[in-house]
Amino acid sequence: MARSANKVAARRKRKKLLKKTKGYFGARKNVWTVAKNAWEKGQLHAYRDRRNKKRNFRGLWIMRINAAARQYDMSYSQFMGALSKNNIKINRKVLADLAMNEPEAFKAIVNAVNKK
Repeated sequence: MARSANKVAARRKRKKLLKKTKGYFGARKNVWTVAKNAWEKGQLHAYRDRRNKKRNFRGLWIMRINAAARQYDMSYSQFMGALSKNNIKINRKVLADLAMNEPEAFKAIVNAVNKK
């Protein structure tokens, strides 16, 4: 007996993937094997970079806090150590936002840390 292939399902599967790669450049958008590889690689990068994004933002927040703390003659580590010693629990995201957008509020935090 001859081999039977389900052409309808196979075509539907290919069309679905080619629709996902619609905006890609060159053969990546319309050649099945190239598109399949490009899409799979893109999914790997997306998975990895969702985690890397968190690292990058934490680094950015630390740089901003450090820059703001140095205006008041403190390093980042001294500032964060003083915060924990004075039992002030503010996360880095909020501190960085205060340092950038509300310098008066950040100065109040620095003064509260230096007072004690």
